[in-house]
Amino acid sequence: MKELTSRQLRSLYLEFFKSKGHTIIPSASLIPENDPTVLFTTAGMHPLVPYLLGEKHPAGTRLTDVQKCVRTGDIEEVGDASHCTFFEMLGNWSLGDYFKKEAISWSFEFLTDEKWLGIPKDKLYFTCFAGDENAPKDTESYQYWRDMGVEESHIFFLDKKHNWWGPAGITGPCGPDTEMFIDTGKPACSEHCDPSCSCGKYLEIWNDVFMQYNKNENGEFEPLAKQNVDTGMGLDRTICILQGKKSVYDTDVFEGILAKISELSGKHYEDDEETTKAFRIVADHVRCATFIIGDEKGVTPSNVDQGYVLRRLLRRAIRFAMKLGIAQGGLPQIAEQVIAQYGDIYPELEANHEKIVSEIAQEEERFSRTITQGMKEFDKLVTYLKTNEIPGKSAFRLYDTFGFPIEFTMELAAEKGFTVDEAGYHEAFKKHQEKSQAGAEQRFKGGLADTGEATARLHTATHLLLAGLKKVLGDDSIMQKGSNITAERLRFDFSFARPLTAEEKQAVENFVNEAIAADIVVECKEMTLEQAREENATGVFGSKYGEVVKVYNIEGWSKEICGGPHAARTGELGKFHLQKEQSSSAGVRRIRATLSND
Repeated sequence: MKELTSRQLRSLYLEFFKSKGHTIIPSASLIPENDPTVLFTTAGMHPLVPYLLGEKHPAGTRLTDVQKCVRTGDIEEVGDASHCTFFEMLGNWSLGDYFKKEAISWSFEFLTDEKWLGIPKDKLYFTCFAGDENAPKDTESYQYWRDMGVEESHIFFLDKKHNWWGPAGITGPCGPDTEMFIDTGKPACSEHCDPSCSCGKYLEIWNDVFMQYNKNENGEFEPLAKQNVDTGMGLDRTICILQGKKSVYDTDVFEGILAKISELSGKHYEDDEETTKAFRIVADHVRCATFIIGDEKGVTPSNVDQGYVLRRLLRRAIRFAMKLGIAQGGLPQIAEQVIAQYGDIYPELEANHEKIVSEIAQEEERFSRTITQGMKEFDKLVTYLKTNEIPGKSAFRLYDTFGFPIEFTMELAAEKGFTVDEAGYHEAFKKHQEKSQAGAEQRFKGGLADTGEATARLHTATHLLLAGLKKVLGDDSIMQKGSNITAERLRFDFSFARPLTAEEKQAVENFVNEAIAADIVVECKEMTLEQAREENATGVFGSKYGEVVKVYNIEGWSKEICGGPHAARTGELGKFHLQKEQSSSAGVRRIRATLSND
């Protein structure tokens, strides 16, 4: 087994799949484009959904990439040996090209061949879908593993919970998967021990998803016209295995970051269990925050959506940095270490260096001003409580007065043996007319692959909206900073320093409706990035699609690099209504709008 560095693994993976005819494409943004189901890109497949559903990708039918991802469902778990909020996913894709045989053959070759990872075959185990009422048992994948020389005893059939990839929302592409595990050497927990149990004997390192079906609104599984392959190998976890480490935090990925924390705190990573946990939390959260702020559609701390998650990460990092004795001003220095480590791989970090450091410093200053007083208030609160539950109103006061996110208060409470009345907290929050993270998550009811007519129409409307903002405000430097579309409405974030006047909002709405009334063809052309620039196409997302991009042109109104989907003509949009314009975060405004048929 080769002991590779993280840089070597990234390079080797891309080199391998390039040799198999795949085009290397850059990582997409961490902020999903027009996807109402998730706050962040949580898997490599999210940016490619339109192509998995049949749209032609400019780079071809075989793709490979290293996708930056954020998952925040287990923030409280960060600090143990394996949980991270930011991670990189190595992936390869077949868009209606090869299928199970090639995917399995290449996965096995990359894992076991001495030229690549060189993992001993007897250490590897595999799982396949056992079948149910919706789809048959995946004996095909089983046979391909057997053809590779895998012993029957090293292959397990598991149910849909373990070996099926389903859509994140209600509808979307899905299908059976086959997963690859390495034997960690731990003893089996029982005679029935298999990769589905959590005893730690088997550790998953790769997953090949075979998208054969589309789950429709009726819950039925229809065969896809084109079958696709989507694979994912976690870089941090795989490096941990290859380097023989017990924790992802012990690998070269975190080495420089932990060294900077040690320098600032005067403590050592392995001093004791509590110190180790604090080191890991600060390292993970600052790394994740650096990537979120430094993203090409970078977010800043706020009280809603992605900004809320960012604030929560930074404030948890600040709390544990204080426990380590790190003085105010330490977190920006840790962020600079992250930039130094990843800047040549993800150039957007270097490009946004000043913004990253500034935003983290400001959030550190904001929180540090109130945290000491807030902690005193918390300690006083739990001292006088007659039960072991903190009332919702009290939890909300800690948020409203001292900036404590509800998760922060819950974590403090758990440490002292208390619980929090979450329902009461959210009720108080709602009365204050703010949206909590839980409320934000409840809004995301659409399917990940919702490319229906309504969504396509609203997507086209965002292009006209951006063009209208630039014209009315007389500022060509205005950029899209985020977009969230459901079948009912669009939400569009853009860079601008002040609120729009009533006259400006009306003028923007008029601009969009004039373009709709003109009934212009929405034309799509594929061209190189250089050609797109020469034709003055706008868009901040072009780099993620590789050398060849799609440019959507509404002649005389808008020309923008985009992945789609779109209406065929502007006349299909109906009437545009600009309903609300407000602040999203510092230097970013937010518009909500709808389309109607009247």
